[in-house]
Amino acid sequence: MLNLKTSFCLLLLICLYPGPLLLFTSTADAFTFYPQRKALPDAPKGYTPVKVQCPFANPNVREASGLSQNETKWLQKRQGKRLKEMQALLTRLNISDFNATKYFNDSQHSSLPNIGIAFSGGGYRALLNGAGALAAFDKRTKNSTMPGHLGGLLQSATYVSGLSGGSWLVGSIYTNNFTTVTALLNSNVSGVWDFNQSVLQGPTGDTDYFRQLRNSVDGKEEAGFPISITDYWGRGLSYQLVNATEGGPAYTWSSIASTHDFVNGNMPMPIIIALERAPGEENIDLNSTVYEFNPWEMGTWDPTTYGFMPLDVLGSNFTNGTITNGTCVSGFDNVGFLMGTSSSLFNQALLQINNTDIRDILKDITTSLLQNLNESSNDVSVYEPNPFFAFNAASNQNAEAQALILVDGGEDLQNIPFYPLLQANRKLDAIFAIDSSADTPTRWPNGTSMVATFQRNSNSSQIANGTAFPSVPDQDTFVALGMNRQPTFFGCDSMNSTGNPPAPLIIYVPNSPYTYNSNVSTFTLEFNDTERDALVLNGYNVATMANSTQWSVCVGCAIISRSLQRTNTSVPKTCADCFRHYCWNGTISSTTSKV
Repeated sequence: MLNLKTSFCLLLLICLYPGPLLLFTSTADAFTFYPQRKALPDAPKGYTPVKVQCPFANPNVREASGLSQNETKWLQKRQGKRLKEMQALLTRLNISDFNATKYFNDSQHSSLPNIGIAFSGGGYRALLNGAGALAAFDKRTKNSTMPGHLGGLLQSATYVSGLSGGSWLVGSIYTNNFTTVTALLNSNVSGVWDFNQSVLQGPTGDTDYFRQLRNSVDGKEEAGFPISITDYWGRGLSYQLVNATEGGPAYTWSSIASTHDFVNGNMPMPIIIALERAPGEENIDLNSTVYEFNPWEMGTWDPTTYGFMPLDVLGSNFTNGTITNGTCVSGFDNVGFLMGTSSSLFNQALLQINNTDIRDILKDITTSLLQNLNESSNDVSVYEPNPFFAFNAASNQNAEAQALILVDGGEDLQNIPFYPLLQANRKLDAIFAIDSSADTPTRWPNGTSMVATFQRNSNSSQIANGTAFPSVPDQDTFVALGMNRQPTFFGCDSMNSTGNPPAPLIIYVPNSPYTYNSNVSTFTLEFNDTERDALVLNGYNVATMANSTQWSVCVGCAIISRSLQRTNTSVPKTCADCFRHYCWNGTISSTTSKV
């Protein structure tokens, strides 16, 4: 049983890690719009998972041979609504020699563009920079549909993915009823997106906060479920991200699938990711299995476990894909726990601990604690019982393990969550990649995540299962050609890729200093409202290139690129000019990067 002192140390530790969290309040976004009620507080006993009667048809683990029935049915509802929004967006962007209304009316739905948005990890820096981009893409943001802006891109998307800090952004938006960035920035009265006090202090700044965290986690442990630091970390995150009393301990990720607007296809589908750690191993590499959490399922497309299970019964006893005792568990998929799983980089925090300002006594305590936790693997996220126990035993390296161990989604250097958006079944034509990574000593991106995903998809072990990803250069070229300072298109030639082409077009948008030095340390845990809003506004300007009409037109060209190919439509001259300007043309630089 963890005492209060240990709980504090756990929380202190978790906050040292470069995770993500975002907020946005710019002067351009001053309209009043407050978060509505969350997803659903449908866990029967708050944070404590409990046994319940299984649904009439016992839940099963399915092979990852295609989309789930739930996702397929949802896509049918989403399709017409997103295409209507996309047509309106492209009309506003006003591409010369391209009549969006005529093109959409004359084309079959299957030939029209399908896009996704990916938000990288990178701590509060990623949360805030990503929030600026999301606000820029959201037509509900004030002035976002004016010339040079990109409002409506979010409404046009089919999928939105997040990793680590990006998962905090996606999770906070969706668990608060698909609210707006502006609303969250204006909701300090509730404590949501209030970063004046770090997660170490909590909203009250006293021992009641730590007592609440401890009581929640104790309840889970007393119910027979092993706990880890992620339980504390996720509970602490929820206080800042979920607009509910005590961070909404009863809110579950699967409940998003039951909310009215999601059921009716009025918003993109949210996905967050994490990585599997093999039994007895500590190192994570590009062959590690990637897991996704979507509103209906948890699982992986990788040819290792290659399966998905119903998320709302996570915590139930499965053997070889079936529940063995006729009893299910409800409430395990707590929203904070899942966001914490995607950002549970505690082994990295241990390496960085000497670079913090922690007083010597706290440093000694937390270092000792981490070392002990590493020995028992409790520095990661523990999913026990293992939902994939004995499933696909020939290829599933965790098939005989009682617990599935998951870690931060960016530990393999794939800090942009491309994985769920590259799956051929989802048929994405374009992916907007918001990169808030700190790849360099000065904490700016240099394309490392792009390179890692390209390498994984080129891997001879076939871990990527044939997924196509555009060819990209090395990090030195990213820096030498300035592709770390402004957006670049990768995959303009759809056949120049890994796996089974065509690959989606990647619109790579790296964090850069437009109006604010947004390269804040991942270890920065507190932001006053002025700093917070400046970071978000800078993210808005990065995504729109300071509201450039030339850039916004080229974004429209990127969206329709693959569709033009499918329909054998001539590329408008304006778009041809855009592709010459923004497409990586294959040039490689031998200059060593210095950023």
